[in-house]
Amino acid sequence: MRVDIWSDLVCPWCYIGTTRFDRALAGFAHRDEVEVVHRSFELEPKRDTTESVTAMLVAKFGPRGADMDGQVAELARSEGLDYRTDREVGSTLDAHRLLHLAARHGLRGRLQKRMFEAHFAEAASLFTADALTTIADGAGLDQAETRRVLADPTAHLDQVRADEAEASRLGATGVPFFVVDGRYGVSGAQPQETFTRVLDTAWTDRRES
Repeated sequence: MRVDIWSDLVCPWCYIGTTRFDRALAGFAHRDEVEVVHRSFELEPKRDTTESVTAMLVAKFGPRGADMDGQVAELARSEGLDYRTDREVGSTLDAHRLLHLAARHGLRGRLQKRMFEAHFAEAASLFTADALTTIADGAGLDQAETRRVLADPTAHLDQVRADEAEASRLGATGVPFFVVDGRYGVSGAQPQETFTRVLDTAWTDRRES
């Protein structure tokens, strides 16, 4: 059984939602027969600047934006996740391109998890070649290959765009977005119990069909 997950690296709900899904999958009786495929999605595909998360939220939501990330931080910490509110936000296109490189080496899940940890738990940058190379190296990617990809803006770009086009075709306007066994769509950082139910339902339906 296959599960496709669309997410963005600077999306706090993706950080929380994929954690909840991973925990549901860990408790799923047939977890060894589930293939998880991570897919690319840029929340701000036209972004070409870097700024603080607080500045971005205030620009979008006004004065109340200053407190919004703190509220999400409380939720993340209640899930046992480290979460810093002094992060920056920028274009995630290069990070997504690197994830497709990692997929070629069977390292995509590891690199994505490391990127989430770097961004949310450490407030590390995902927006420069040097920062991404360091993170990718920690996940097991070859530094020279990483730098070659980052130096070529067309490398793995088609794969990122194909993921985003598929999300659009499925009607996904935000992330995280989960598709279980090609039939069940789950949007947002749902409770762990929701993911458990969907996995059980999809598995049962697959056996009965």
